[in-house]
Amino acid sequence: MPRILGVDIPREKPTWIALTYIYGIGRTNSRVILKKASVDALKRAKDLTEQEVSSITSAIQDGFTVEGDLRREVQQNIKRLMDIRCYRGLRHIKGLPVRGQRTHTNSRTRKGPRRVVGGVNKKPPSPK
Repeated sequence: MPRILGVDIPREKPTWIALTYIYGIGRTNSRVILKKASVDALKRAKDLTEQEVSSITSAIQDGFTVEGDLRREVQQNIKRLMDIRCYRGLRHIKGLPVRGQRTHTNSRTRKGPRRVVGGVNKKPPSPK
């Protein structure tokens, strides 16, 4: 399995698809990277030489923020929104959808499982 920037990319897939397994690289960026590294996009990942892998790695490091650095940057942006207490930050704090989705019926992913309110039954009177 070829390893690029600490990520094992799948061997059997074409290189342009295999690069999308790296966080921060999508299909368009993978094609740009392979063009910059002058590697055939349809070549299988298992057929890449060490020289090609190193040229892909250097092409990624030159112009893209990926993996840990990108995750850290995204988390810092969210933390900044929460610290300045803007609307989006408050939605993050409350665990509600941030981008304007409705919450009356949907958004179970963000809100978690339903909590039953008022589901306690009274005890029936005991017969004498």
